Amino acid sequence: MAEVKIDREFLRAALALTARGEVDRLLLVSDHPLSPNEIRGRPIKKKLVYAVTSEGIASQLKSKKYTAVLIPPYEYTRVEKIKVAVVAAQSAGLLKDGDVVLALSGPGQDPVVDTLVKVDIGSEDPEEKIRVDTLGLPAEFSSQVIEALIHTGMEIGAEGYEGHPVGTIMVVGDSTAVMEKSRQLILNPFQGISEAERNVLDPPTRDAVKTFAALDGAFIIREDGVVLAAGRYLLTMSREVKLPMGLGARHSAAASMTDESSAIAITVSQTTGTVRVFKKGEIVLELRQKVRRV
Repeated sequence: MAEVKIDREFLRAALALTARGEVDRLLLVSDHPLSPNEIRGRPIKKKLVYAVTSEGIASQLKSKKYTAVLIPPYEYTRVEKIKVAVVAAQSAGLLKDGDVVLALSGPGQDPVVDTLVKVDIGSEDPEEKIRVDTLGLPAEFSSQVIEALIHTGMEIGAEGYEGHPVGTIMVVGDSTAVMEKSRQLILNPFQGISEAERNVLDPPTRDAVKTFAALDGAFIIREDGVVLAAGRYLLTMSREVKLPMGLGARHSAAASMTDESSAIAITVSQTTGTVRVFKKGEIVLELRQKVRRV
């Protein structure tokens, strides 16, 4: 009983903080919406953004004039889920540089929220708990494309291919330079297909990416989401890149390519399913799974 009381007081405290003028958004990462009684009397509805895993729940919330974004339904830690939710909210244009965001999350399917994180959007502080860099993209990049590829990477990391773990690299942007710094390992499965039919913003193309992730080599993707090639060997190997211990050739190649070009790279670890985003030779986002399905 005491634990329930603490949970309620924790939520009330978070909602009270959200009502303060210096807080721009409350990001609630949960499939369990707040009850009307919990919000009543608090001027926070316009600040509230739900991050949910079900299109049905999102539709219900939007019908009640709430704001909601979708995130993948995979088993990540509370803070990792907050990272994904921040990316989704940025992609939807709900967050901007300078915003102060309070993010609430909890243990999976449980309606309890027990983790509160303050996120300063656009912060350059290297000690920031959550480093989300999608708003730092050059103008030619689409944040929706980056979000779609991060979600696709999460699916690859969680599900693999036909029950087997899979790792891959997806390189986005500066495609002329990237193609020059890579070579084809296998016949390009996207060659000869119209651009309209190979954009990662379309679900069939993302499904194809998940299938072809089992092939050797990297995907090369234009800023607008058009897949130019799969099965490319990245020729770059920058000496300036320094990666954490334990990361192998796939991550080194991805980091090097982003160091030697203005591209962004998204990797999926075959060993752990971890998704990492690289920019300018550095990891700017890392999503570690708790449980894999493969």
